[in-house]
Amino acid sequence: MNAASENRERFAPGRTPPVEYCLKIGFFAGLIWGGIRWLAVAMNLTRVPAAFLADPWVRRNALASAHWQWTGLALFVLMSVAAALVYYLLFRPYRGPVPGLLFGAVWWAVVYLWVGPMIGAVPPLKKIGWNSLLTDASLFVIWGLFIGYSIAFEFHDEAGREPKPAHL
Repeated sequence: MNAASENRERFAPGRTPPVEYCLKIGFFAGLIWGGIRWLAVAMNLTRVPAAFLADPWVRRNALASAHWQWTGLALFVLMSVAAALVYYLLFRPYRGPVPGLLFGAVWWAVVYLWVGPMIGAVPPLKKIGWNSLLTDASLFVIWGLFIGYSIAFEFHDEAGREPKPAHL
């Protein structure tokens, strides 16, 4: 089998290119859930700034400016794209919503309990407060559900790829 026929077989009509699809899902997950997170910050539901991913490199009082708000959203989109690719690589065999929920919870734990406080992106748990913890945990879990369920549905929904039955 030559390279051209392998390529045609891999990307046959009805088959979704995995990397391209993950990039799209990650982009929209970051845009949608980053926007909702920005709204949660604006409504004072969380004290972790919208641009928390830029916090280790920028003065905290500068993060409230419009420039850093947009930068924070862009960084959240990039994180979401990376998360979608990681989900596809590690969890694509799993079906249903539960893997996505757990995936989002693990990302929250990594960002808020481990790496975030270590690099200064997120304040220590004692300083964040319950409202911030619960709001951000909920958003990350739903964000993970969006990524996980979208990828699982796309790569496990074989009924949509079946040929249409001929009508008599």
